[in-house]
Amino acid sequence: MNKRQVGSKKEDEAAAFLEKQGLTVLEKNFRCRLGEIDLIASDGDYTVFVEVKYRKTASSGHPEEAVGISKARTISKTADYYRLIRKLPYDANIRFDVVAIEGDEIRWHKNAFPYSL
Repeated sequence: MNKRQVGSKKEDEAAAFLEKQGLTVLEKNFRCRLGEIDLIASDGDYTVFVEVKYRKTASSGHPEEAVGISKARTISKTADYYRLIRKLPYDANIRFDVVAIEGDEIRWHKNAFPYSL
């Protein structure tokens, strides 16, 4: 399996995990010229933008550590575009989560980072 196939498989696992937690997955792999968001879900009255990170082991760091300021900015800008084209109100409740998969363990970080530009 190549990296893209592994990434897709792990995103599917993350989506299934979030659905078991009560979220509704609205979109997978939303892409535009600004960037990509792995999963977009609804959690009650929140629209949740989810970054999925996978590492086979922690030998090169934990997966959630790979979501830094630059990645948070890209996701925030992409989320703005998504909100614009989906006509979500400017003051709609949004959240940025990270689902970290390390081996077979899944960790869900709600509100992992703030909106940033």
